[in-house]
Amino acid sequence: MDKASFVATYGGVFEHSPFIAERAFDAGSMVEPLTADSVHGALVTVFRAASHEERLGILNAHPDLAGKLAIAGGLTEDSRKEQAGAGLDRLSAQEHARFTALNTAYVEKFGFPFIIAVKGLTKDDILAAFERRIDNSREEEFATACGQVERIALLRLKSLLPGE
Repeated sequence: MDKASFVATYGGVFEHSPFIAERAFDAGSMVEPLTADSVHGALVTVFRAASHEERLGILNAHPDLAGKLAIAGGLTEDSRKEQAGAGLDRLSAQEHARFTALNTAYVEKFGFPFIIAVKGLTKDDILAAFERRIDNSREEEFATACGQVERIALLRLKSLLPGE
C-alpha cells in the first residue's frame, strides 16, 4: 500500500489527525499484511511521540458527547456511529441537559472535551465516568483522555482490519 492510500484509509483513526498515519507510514513500520494490532501499534507509537501540543490538538479534535455537533449532524461517521451505539442520540431533555452541563464544566476545567471509548457502554456508564473523572487533576485527565483516544483508535481499526 502506498502512502496516499494508507493515509486515506487510516488517517481518520485518530480524529481529524492524518499526520499520525503519515508519520507512521514514513517511519517504515507498516509491514504487509496489515492487522488492526500492527497498525494500532505503529499509530500509537507516533501519537505518544507527538508533542504535548499535538496530542492536545487531537484531544480537541474530538466532539463533545451528545453535544452541538451531534445535534447539528456534524460528527464524523465513526463518531456518529459510536455515540448512537451508546444511546447518546436518544437522550431525554433532562439527560441532554446533564451531558451539556458536564461537557461545559469539563472543558472549562481541563481545556479539552471529555473523551471515552463508548463502545459497549450505556449512557449511564458514560455519565458515571464523566462524574468520576471531573475530579481528576489536569495531568491525570490528560493521560486518561490520551488512553481513551488510543482505545478508540483500536476499536476503529478492528472494524477495518483483522486482528493478529
